[in-house]
Amino acid sequence: MPNKPSFPSAAPALPAMSLAGVRVLDLSRVLAGPWCTQTLADLGADVIKVERPGSGDDTRAWGPPYLKNAEGADTSEAAYYLGANRNKRSIAIDIATPEGQALIRQLAAGVDVLVENFKVGDLARYGLDAQSLQAANPGLVVCSITGFGQSGPYQDRAGYDYAIQGMGGLMSVTGERDDLPGGGPQKVGVAVADLFTGLYATVAILAALRHRDATGQGQTIDMALLDTQLAMLANLGSNYLCTGKAPGRMGNAHQNIVPYQVFEAADGHVIVAVGNDNQFAKFCDILEQPAWAQDPRFASNAARVRHRELLVPPIAAVIKTQPRQHWLSAMEAAKVPCGPINNLAEAFADPHVQAREMTVAMPHPLSEQLRLVASPIKLSATPVRYRHAPPLLGQHSHELLREAGLDEGQIQALLAAKVVA
Repeated sequence: MPNKPSFPSAAPALPAMSLAGVRVLDLSRVLAGPWCTQTLADLGADVIKVERPGSGDDTRAWGPPYLKNAEGADTSEAAYYLGANRNKRSIAIDIATPEGQALIRQLAAGVDVLVENFKVGDLARYGLDAQSLQAANPGLVVCSITGFGQSGPYQDRAGYDYAIQGMGGLMSVTGERDDLPGGGPQKVGVAVADLFTGLYATVAILAALRHRDATGQGQTIDMALLDTQLAMLANLGSNYLCTGKAPGRMGNAHQNIVPYQVFEAADGHVIVAVGNDNQFAKFCDILEQPAWAQDPRFASNAARVRHRELLVPPIAAVIKTQPRQHWLSAMEAAKVPCGPINNLAEAFADPHVQAREMTVAMPHPLSEQLRLVASPIKLSATPVRYRHAPPLLGQHSHELLREAGLDEGQIQALLAAKVVA
């Protein structure tokens, strides 16, 4: 029997991406909008980032730190910008010019989603408001992200994460108790109002795309940082609405669970996160204080919350007698929720974090290897792919203008007029 012919193996096909074929025009800058569009881009959308010629996204200059080149010198790319703009293509357009506005309209006619964070009414001055763009592209989903939304007495105010954390109540519940040293309002260490708004915007866009796919009809999405800040208060917001009593700052303690806080060990700090009465009994055994679990003042979580001031000091006194690893090992063995307090170097060095591949290295035009925090989204059939490093300002202007149908002469004329860079 003759031998079967052999053929070279085909290259393995890259896995599909959930949002392959979806095109997004990104007119946003700083964090909330770019965080949303980076998430869409990670999932496969083709995101076109429109930036101001010359300066680009504000966060390009928000350093140091900056990306280092091969010689160890600072480049033009701030780490802040790099963290929110991968998998996008950049085009620099001056939308204050009629020619730039015409280019935006031309690009918007060929995309599925437009994301913007201009002040209320600003884009209407250029004829780039949702109503005008949807007249030419009825299936277009337009997501506007502002500090206070498209309606209400504050709609014309500029919105910044820091101010929103204060206005939205987050700083009233963040920080040490007012009656303890260091008490007073404290912001969260990262811009959570921006980040949560970006994620809520992503969810809204996906819902709107599903509606568009079913009906052919686009719609507008009105996202406000203040709305999101109130929504993300979660149980604390519910506590107030149920009782009429505004919760205060609790430092590292929990409003509704005890013991659920940081304790000082002999050589550092440890987080104890007892979530139920069974775990509390195990915790008491670890502390060699089993009677506490039988004491009616502490036997249930409700009782422990009411008697917090009686229970926490003796727990703190016991934990301070041993190093933190002693307590962590004992609690982990007993399945009592606990943890260390890591700095970022320790967090990224953690073997579990490394096993979960929570950093990604990408080639960058100004550096041989750029390390970024990876997407936390783990999809089995349509995984996240890292296709483009965060782009240089205007890196893809020629490419995108050619895709939009402009010839080389038209492109050179726009460059000469400084409409495009």
